[in-house]
This record gives sequence, structure tokens and C-alpha cells, in this order.
Amino acid sequence: MVLRVNSDEARRERAEGVVRELFTSAGIGFEGKNPGDIVVKNPLFYERLLAEASIGLGESYMDEWWTCEDLELFFEKILRADMTKKITGDWRMRLITLHSILFNRQSRARAYEVAEKHYDIGNDLYKVMLDKRLVYTCGYWKNAKNLQEAQDAKLDLICRKVGLQPGMTVLDLGCGWGGLAMYAAEKYGAKVVGVTVAKEQVKLAREMAGNLPCEFRLQDYRDVYGQFDRVWSIGLLEHIGHKNHRNLMEVVHRNLKPEGVALLHTVGNNESLRHGVPFIEKYIFPNACAPSVAQLGKAMEGLFVMEDWHNFGPDYYHTLMAWWQNFKDGYHLLDQKKYDRRFYLMWQWYLLSAAGSSLARDGQLWHIVITKQGRKQPDCRFS
Repeated sequence: MVLRVNSDEARRERAEGVVRELFTSAGIGFEGKNPGDIVVKNPLFYERLLAEASIGLGESYMDEWWTCEDLELFFEKILRADMTKKITGDWRMRLITLHSILFNRQSRARAYEVAEKHYDIGNDLYKVMLDKRLVYTCGYWKNAKNLQEAQDAKLDLICRKVGLQPGMTVLDLGCGWGGLAMYAAEKYGAKVVGVTVAKEQVKLAREMAGNLPCEFRLQDYRDVYGQFDRVWSIGLLEHIGHKNHRNLMEVVHRNLKPEGVALLHTVGNNESLRHGVPFIEKYIFPNACAPSVAQLGKAMEGLFVMEDWHNFGPDYYHTLMAWWQNFKDGYHLLDQKKYDRRFYLMWQWYLLSAAGSSLARDGQLWHIVITKQGRKQPDCRFS
């Protein structure tokens, strides 16, 4: 029995030594004195991190085994040091990669899972966190002073990039709460059909739209058939997975008129991945994985001409920090039983880890304007 205790202690000491060495090399201290430093409260943290990688790191934070005053800076340091490739976890973490290679984790049967786990958890939460239009994608901060200005600027930028004109018909794939659809109807006189797999989004979008020429459907993007002057996908590509990139391009192609213009707004990865961060997949966005340049290029090959590719990834940091501030300031307005302390820490982790990714230039934000082959090049380069 004594030998086992000593063995356990030795294992824990080895794990602590490995983690401390890795974190120190990334500029992360353990006394909480500098921005991005951590304070460990439970010594089992080190073993848990090495065994479970991102899931162990995130769950131990939710369990309050460690704390950090500037979580976004902690993540910036983690990502700049390429720590995700140094701490890969045990065989259970590798099974996630194998599963994503063998199976379509974003099949029709699983399409509604992300809505049930994330988008339908409560409109009350999103009303507190987001802007008045409930736009849940990166804002455009070039000339903006606050979140509302940034989101309005992004919506207008999209409309200008596709050359939206009064009376045009638009297909909005993954329309969310309809913020862009209603903006296009109000400001540009467009007629918009929006589809989403989130029933709470459809319900609220219909209420908010009033008499505007906007139709909102609870529908998988793969089931849409029609002919539209403009098609856009705002924040959908991150959810559909690498096995479905071509499917989305084919949906856009078949629904877009020959002289139409389409726009893809998506978070982008610097590398081609088959699955996302395991913690985010487990707790925030099931089956999500942002695309790379190579994956999107292959998916659109033979279908579209790429007219413009605009990256304003650093703007996501400002958007995420604004969402975090809204959530933190408005948390007292939410049901504390539904959104308990553990949820608060999980949501903080989600928002600030993404902000750290933006700071580290690990995640990008792309606007990609595409047209069918043979069409005259549109005037679409705006910023």
C-alpha cells in the first residue's frame, strides 16, 4: 500500500513538472502575478490536463481547480506556444479524431443537435449577451465604437458586397434570429427566406420581423430548393463539418440564379482539421469545426469563381469581449438555477478562449464573395 501511495505521488509530481515546464515556456506563471498567469487550487489538475487535454483543462476550470484573472491572455499564450500539439491527451482524445474521419458527425440525423444544445438553451441568455438585433457572428469594428455599431456595419457590409437592390430575393442559410434578414428587408427592400435548425430562433425571428417581407423556416440547409438573386451563409460553415463543405456549395449553387452573387461569412482555421476543440464540441458547439482555405477551395472548385476573400479576424476579439462584458454585466438578470455557477464558468471559458484565439491569430474571420462561372465580375470589394 505504501508503494502505491509513493507511486501515485511520483506520477503526480511528474505530471506537475511537465505542465509547469510547458506553461513556463509559454510565459505562463503559477502565482497569478502577471496577466495570463494561473493559480492552481487542486494538485490533481496537472494529471487531468495531460490525460484529457482541452476537456481536462476546461472541466477543471469549471470545477474551480484553478483560476486565471485574464483568461483571454492565457489562451493567447497557450496558442502562440502551439500547446495544443504538445498536450494531446490519452487514447480517448485520439478516438475523437478517428470518429470524425470514419463518420459524418454533421449528418442530417445530427443536424439539430447543435440547436438543442446551444441555440435553443434560452433566448433570455442571448438577449442579455448580444446586440439589439441578436446578431451572433463577428462584428466589423473598422469605424465602430460599440457592439451595435460593429454589427450594423457588418450587416451593411454584407449587403453592399453582394450588390443588394430593392425587390431582390435572398436565401439566408443559417439565419439565426433573423438580424441580417430583417436588416436587408428594412434598409435595402429585399425579400428574404431564412432557414435554421433552431426552433427558438425561428419563433423569435418571426415575432421580431412583424410585417417585413421575411420568411423564417425550421429547415436543414440541405433541403432548400429555389431560385434567388442572392444567397448568403453567415456562420453556418463552422457547424457543418469537413464532410459537408461540398454539400453546402452545391446547395448555394443550385439556389443561386445564373447572374446572382453569394457570400460566405465564416470563422476560418489556419490548418485543415477534421474536428474542433474537444471541449468546445462537448459543451458548446457539438460537431463543430471551422474550415480552412484549402478545404473551402476544394469544396467550391468547379462550381464558383472566387471574387473576393476578406479577412477581418482580429475584429472577433472585440466582438467576443463585448459579448463577455454584456454577459457578465447582465448575468444577475438570468435565472440562477438554469444558468448556475458552473454554466457561468463554462460560458466564460467559451467566450474568452475564442477571444484568445483571435489575439493569437489562430482563428480567422472570412468574407468570401463567389459567383457562378461565366458571370461578369461584380463590384464586391468593400471595407
